[in-house]
Amino acid sequence: MKRADDFQERRKHLANLTEEELEKRFWELAEKIVDPIIELARKNTTPSIERSVLLRMGFSSIEAKAIVDGAIDRGLIGKGAGHIVFRLAKEKNLGIREAGLRLVEGEMWEDVVAIFKGGAN
Repeated sequence: MKRADDFQERRKHLANLTEEELEKRFWELAEKIVDPIIELARKNTTPSIERSVLLRMGFSSIEAKAIVDGAIDRGLIGKGAGHIVFRLAKEKNLGIREAGLRLVEGEMWEDVVAIFKGGAN
């Protein structure tokens, strides 16, 4: 089966564009394709992503898992595990590591819930 060569027909709407106009059109179309993906990433996360953030903040994988699991259990994973640790540290005048380790130990989760569910994010 041979495909009909309809390239000339399909390119008619582009034929009179300059190189610069073609490039501009390309980037406009590329943005249209990527925008929904960016929006999806901005509004959604996964436990794996959140553990990765915590690893980069200096927590071990075991510590990161405990923090992420605690956030999931309390319906806060959408706030971001790193953000949770940061906000707790800021609100309670603790170091980032200390705040995270308190969460690993099961402490201060009530404070986290109050910070995120009781007030502004």
